[in-house]
Amino acid sequence: MLYHSLTLLLQRVGLLRASPRWRWAVASRIGTSHVRMGTRKQDAYRVTRINSEVLCAVVSDGAGSATFGGQGASLLCRILISNFREWFDSNEDLPNDDVVLCWLDLIRDQLSEAAERRGVTRRQFAATLIVLLIHKNHVLALQVGDSALVARKNGIWQALCWPENGEFASTTYFITDDPEIRLHTFHLDLEYDAFALFSDGIESVALEQATQQPFARFFDPMIRPVDQSAGEGRLAELSASLASYLDSPALCERTDDDKTLVLISCK
Repeated sequence: MLYHSLTLLLQRVGLLRASPRWRWAVASRIGTSHVRMGTRKQDAYRVTRINSEVLCAVVSDGAGSATFGGQGASLLCRILISNFREWFDSNEDLPNDDVVLCWLDLIRDQLSEAAERRGVTRRQFAATLIVLLIHKNHVLALQVGDSALVARKNGIWQALCWPENGEFASTTYFITDDPEIRLHTFHLDLEYDAFALFSDGIESVALEQATQQPFARFFDPMIRPVDQSAGEGRLAELSASLASYLDSPALCERTDDDKTLVLISCK
């Protein structure tokens, strides 16, 4: 009791910074095309607070043409979160680009080993990647492929990571690509109070291609209940409601792909 009172007093006089009240709703649902073909969901995600000052979210979409794309996406999310946990156990600063590239190279090696055990090429574990890491007053974003990240600043939604398509129509880039990973990294100041990460399954309803801007009429009502929640961390009821929306006939009529959406607020 005494410790709690002292903590509140120090926060009020500015000697101890209060931890931000990050909260999120997240859901990932199988696409109707996968249901028809009897194949597994290819999307995967992880969202976690690593410590009081670090929040990490990862979304990965396995390639539909890859036999083990879903497994590749799941491994990618799990290993990256583990890498970030280990990093912040002994480091105060964000990992630099060389460290991140080293992690991804090691993940590629692990995917190669998994592919060898199954008698296939690493390409059969192909997956895209979008990462949001919030650390104190800084943001690190990582992107490989056509998943996306948008953020809200002063009430306006901005695209931080726009989907990157490949050389040909309906193609993109993957963590397994040779000879090098087509990785984009973004280091930003934390000037935002909400974020959304998503796989390409909801791109058609979330992004306006002509202006390369997020659809505010999509994100504003989606983030509002997260903004208004008194909870912290993962919001179970809102996540269930989000899953129902991703499974709704209205949305499934517009996209038959897997759909993953992470909505994060600190408003």
